[in-house]
Amino acid sequence: MSANQLASLAVSTNDLDLETDVLVIGGGPAGAWAAHNAAASGARVVLVDKGYCGSSGATAAGGTSVWYVSNAEQRETAMASREALGGFLSERSWMRRVLARSQENLHWLGNWGYPFPSDQQGQPYYRSLQQGAEYMRLMRKQVKKAGVQILDHSPALELLVDDEGAVAGARGIRRQAGGSWQVRAGAVVIATGGCAFLSKALGCNVLTGDGYLMAAEAGAQLSGMEFSNAYALTPAFASVTKGAFYRWATFTYEDGTVIEGAGSQRGRSVIAKTLLTQPVYCSLHETPEEVRAWMRTIQHNFFLPFDRSGIDPFTQRFPVTLRLEGTVRGTGGIRIIDNSCATSVPGLYAAGDAATRELICGGFTGGGSYNAAWAMSSGYWAGEAAAEYARKLGTNAHQRQVSSIGQAGVSNNDRTFEPQEVIRAVQAEVIPYDRNLFRTERGLNDSLERLHSVWKEVRHSNAPTENQALQAREAAAMVATARWMYTSALARKETRGMHKHQDYLQEDPKQQYRLISGGLDTVWAKPEQEVINRELVAL
Repeated sequence: MSANQLASLAVSTNDLDLETDVLVIGGGPAGAWAAHNAAASGARVVLVDKGYCGSSGATAAGGTSVWYVSNAEQRETAMASREALGGFLSERSWMRRVLARSQENLHWLGNWGYPFPSDQQGQPYYRSLQQGAEYMRLMRKQVKKAGVQILDHSPALELLVDDEGAVAGARGIRRQAGGSWQVRAGAVVIATGGCAFLSKALGCNVLTGDGYLMAAEAGAQLSGMEFSNAYALTPAFASVTKGAFYRWATFTYEDGTVIEGAGSQRGRSVIAKTLLTQPVYCSLHETPEEVRAWMRTIQHNFFLPFDRSGIDPFTQRFPVTLRLEGTVRGTGGIRIIDNSCATSVPGLYAAGDAATRELICGGFTGGGSYNAAWAMSSGYWAGEAAAEYARKLGTNAHQRQVSSIGQAGVSNNDRTFEPQEVIRAVQAEVIPYDRNLFRTERGLNDSLERLHSVWKEVRHSNAPTENQALQAREAAAMVATARWMYTSALARKETRGMHKHQDYLQEDPKQQYRLISGGLDTVWAKPEQEVINRELVAL
């Protein structure tokens, strides 16, 4: 943001300057649980949301299933079933923690009034949070009841740090009320979700990687960013990415011939390769009659696009496509260094899709269910730890000298760039299947060369107008996210999890490690142990 734009904001009568113990950035499930638990721990809490806390984001728009396994013996089986798929990068200790914590949280939800459906024994079916709007409406109610101050339509643009580099709050804008806000805090939880690159996937219009960029500017690292090429099947005329019902799908070419392998475990790749040259059609005519009515009761939003288009998916074919969900349904995100969901930067915590989910999923998506369990668990832990960190600072927290550290898109100079042009340039590199899904060294290098060039354009630039301040920051975050993704993908010279490298089609046992990435002008990716060794030397 230029000096003139900052000056304009400064004179607004709607500017806010607040002090609190814990600032939570993001109002989805992870942010709501973080805010609630921080407040329950005795902290003063402010939550800021880019949209309206309780209705923005992927969960509120679509609902989700939840990874819930109550039986101890079944938990061991459930954990083992995912390890190979994720390239053996997950950790049983984290899986157990998440299963236990999310079970407790789900029971709280039931006590608070969430309408869980009943199973065949008449007991609450805790694996379903398909009423996403109801789930998030209830979470907003509980967050407010806990005493949290919510700033809706107030996106964060940059973090604040003290003289020692510890995170001490954030600054942003008030989209509806006008003006700006600044919150000085003892600790900050980033729960801004992942990055879907504005691909029009349902509920993902607010998920542009902002938290990644803010964290990286503070010195935090990322992990698993090569596991970021999740694509979701959806009707070509819709944004709904619910995939459960496609188990009964038949995929065909335009002439009606069945596409072999499209309905198998590797079906997404088959469909993507076909879509490179021709349309793909789908029919759900094999769905059992007794299931059809039940489907509408649990995921009514899946059928809305069909109803609006006058299509019966059980009797008629419809065109499909694959929409990029990136790190929303991928597993990469901000690296956390301990059980509290702390990052490597003092005072900064990460939760939900903003944090890496490799700990429970490894390198392969857990879909909505694992992400939902991770969001409520990591949010709970991050909120609790942030409150404790702020408590230890005591009165010193708000006596610190702080400064903003935002750079790309919020620089204090007169250089400008057009956000929409930058967004289109990034999308051209990350959305096509033959670049992101089917990766090659040449393709990754070519994309990175162009992305680095775009980064140089936005690095010390601003939006041309005050009204484009948020869009400029989103554009910069998407450029940064794409560079971490592809730098990590280039470093992993094998195929593991969802990372499919066409030049290295086999899984390499020697590369069974996580890749840590970071950097702004110079992006890097290194095996986790190298990063840990460097940190130990620094200590």
